[in-house]
Amino acid sequence: MTKLTKMGRRVGMCLGVCLVLAGCVSLGAKAPPALLVLTADNPVSEGSVRRGERSEALVILPPETPRKLDTPRVPVQVNASSIAYLKDGVWADKPAKLWQQLLAETIAARTEFLVLNNFDAGGRDEFQLSGTLIDFGIFAETSEAVIVYDAVKLRDSKPVEKRRFEIRRPVGLIEAGPAGQALNDAANTLAAQVADWVKTAPAAKETEDEG
Repeated sequence: MTKLTKMGRRVGMCLGVCLVLAGCVSLGAKAPPALLVLTADNPVSEGSVRRGERSEALVILPPETPRKLDTPRVPVQVNASSIAYLKDGVWADKPAKLWQQLLAETIAARTEFLVLNNFDAGGRDEFQLSGTLIDFGIFAETSEAVIVYDAVKLRDSKPVEKRRFEIRRPVGLIEAGPAGQALNDAANTLAAQVADWVKTAPAAKETEDEG
């Protein structure tokens, strides 16, 4: 048997193994038909500039979430004791991150605060907005998009304030497109309500006059 014949057999065997593996192993995740995002209805104007001390900025922290929201998938509350996930619809990021970004954009656009995230503030923050994102999905029994957010407003030397925000929007079809649009509309309305509530925050503590 010639060397060329042996080499040909080896190449053929390698190709055969590769074809078998290709049928069993996926080298990349299949892209979802719909990648959902939250888009701010009230974005910050292009070129706008805010200046201030980091210690005086409003820092938007990512909310805590239950396990059902610790995933980019969209939860569908089937009934009081059962949860499924929306078919063919996936968030571009986890809901906590998307909600934090939308809140920051909306509050910056609707208030005079210098708005930062916890990374930008570098731990030098006296005014925080945190909370828990309790629901951020679809309720099948009522065909509604539902968002429930417990917001906590915390400022150095001031009383802590906590308020529950809840909003519902009808969903015509429990599918990726209609569900994503309803959740985006609900999130923007709720973010605007939170921004208006944040504006009622007490003024920063005043420096006492010397003497």
